[in-house]
Amino acid sequence: MSAPSRSTPAVPAAAEPSKRIATLALGALGIVYGDIGTSPLYALRECFSGPHRVAPTHENVLGVLSLVFWALIIVVSVKYLVFVMRADNRGEGGILALMALAMQRKRGEEVKVRPVVVTLGVFGAALLYGDGLITPAISVLSAVEGLSVATPFFEPYVQPLTIAILVGLFLIQRHGTAGIGAIFGPFMLVWFLTLAVLGVKEMVTYPAVVWAVSPMQAVKFFLHNRGHGFLVLGSVFLVVTGGEALYADMGHFGWRPIKWAWFVLVLPALMLNYMGQGALLLRDPSKASNPFFHLAPTWALYPLVALATGATVIASQALISGAFSLTQQAIQLGYTPRLEVVHTSAEERGQIYLPGINLALLVGIILLVLGFKSSSNLAAAYGISVTTTMAITTVLAYVVARERWHVSRLVALPVAAVFMVVDLSFWGANAVKIAAGGWFPLTMALCVFTLMTTWKRGRDILASRLRGSSLPLKQLLDSFGEHPPVRVPGTAIFMTGNPEGTPPALLHNLKHNKVLHEQVMLLTIASEEVPHVPSEERVEVIKLEEGFVRVIARYGFMENPSIPDILKRGREKGLQFNLMGTSFFLGRETLIPSKRPGMAMWREALFSWMSRNARSATAYFRIPPNRVVELGAQVEL
Repeated sequence: MSAPSRSTPAVPAAAEPSKRIATLALGALGIVYGDIGTSPLYALRECFSGPHRVAPTHENVLGVLSLVFWALIIVVSVKYLVFVMRADNRGEGGILALMALAMQRKRGEEVKVRPVVVTLGVFGAALLYGDGLITPAISVLSAVEGLSVATPFFEPYVQPLTIAILVGLFLIQRHGTAGIGAIFGPFMLVWFLTLAVLGVKEMVTYPAVVWAVSPMQAVKFFLHNRGHGFLVLGSVFLVVTGGEALYADMGHFGWRPIKWAWFVLVLPALMLNYMGQGALLLRDPSKASNPFFHLAPTWALYPLVALATGATVIASQALISGAFSLTQQAIQLGYTPRLEVVHTSAEERGQIYLPGINLALLVGIILLVLGFKSSSNLAAAYGISVTTTMAITTVLAYVVARERWHVSRLVALPVAAVFMVVDLSFWGANAVKIAAGGWFPLTMALCVFTLMTTWKRGRDILASRLRGSSLPLKQLLDSFGEHPPVRVPGTAIFMTGNPEGTPPALLHNLKHNKVLHEQVMLLTIASEEVPHVPSEERVEVIKLEEGFVRVIARYGFMENPSIPDILKRGREKGLQFNLMGTSFFLGRETLIPSKRPGMAMWREALFSWMSRNARSATAYFRIPPNRVVELGAQVEL
């Protein structure tokens, strides 16, 4: 009796992890693979009908399909799923998480490497905002353009319909995506199965298309087309543009479910569809203007347009949510001013909504749709930012392998070199698009990079100026022995970024009000270079002399600081105070650009403008507004 009872749980125990992985893999279909899953709408079309098109001959079709297959294998399957996704920052991925991981090294090596790592990481993050604008525009446009395949009647309505769909998508962001997110996975499952069925239906008519898996077909393509064949790589790259999302969304699902979803469903479905489009072109080269929608029989065209539109909306949602998460990380790492962050779910802390970013993305996407007019024109702007980000990811991953994992240079360098050759080949092919539209994401990235680095540098200079005019806390406490201040009942909380010095607001309070509260709490909120800080390490309480208490609260770059939460944890560690008898003293600095060593005058003026428009500390840290006292000061930058 006892033996069966011990062995019986073995089946559920083994089945349970598999069931959980399958559930997470289904969810990953809707969040992770939306971008790369909608590439069949336009990728092959651009190869055979775009500005650098090649004729859809037998050799060219097989050559392009071979390039598509090996791009998916080398870039997505090997680079990201096998290597890059191993570089997780406590479970989180993405270029800022990778940058933070690369900076966690021994102190003796920080000065030599850190500036380069920071510059690459921040510029890569800035490039992703351009991707976040172009992907929704090109994806939804390409789906709605399917209506014009059915009849030219819809051509004048393509742009208005696209804008209406995108406006509706951005309007629902404030309500959160938890509810509609539940249908993303099953919807994308139907989408990928549809891709596979459409591809197989056409492959049956021309089975010789499967020879495209041979790398020799790609070699023959380059030998035959030479320089022009290299330019086609810019269009081939469109099939892997969602590769970076695999790494960025790793924290939501984990590496294993993402890998399972890719190899079991996504990769086979994509390749079957691309092969089917290739077979169609071999049978009827005149379909090159839109081979995807020509795969469908006439009766299925309108349902396919509806299904494709839904898939592109889901792909857009993933990038919008990614922009929100990226901005939250940038705020916590000190590269972006405080912005309003709304949590749309009580259960999932990753479900956030940033009204300012939401509006900026919507305006930018509408301008792109109106300016570029078609998905084919947008394809000229697409690729240069993503290829640059992928190259930066390769460099940062190499730094992590060498500095964090201590991988031998003889092993790490050849692997990184192979990936860099692929990245730079795609980058070079896309570089010719700069004049035709590729300038847009690069210009936007440069603007965002300037804003982020100006904010970071400005905050460092401001902190340095304040430290220079500050008084060591020990010196202040020692002075109380000879000249004790008047003490009043209650608790005063002074927020300070310097855990050693005296907050300027405290000195101003002593100078002007000439009183000190019975209990003085010096609160420092520190941002760590990890996604999440364990709850037991969140708050540290250090009791000092003269009724002073230093409180250090630590938060990861995926978390939002909260004063109520800090005070609650402080109570658990022995702090005693009455919130109604507590006052929060905040410093409000008026920044004055000057010719003192620091930044250029225009950057100091930009930093001052950003500071004036940043969200107030009271609102951002959720401080009770009726308990706040602000003390102003002028600071020359």
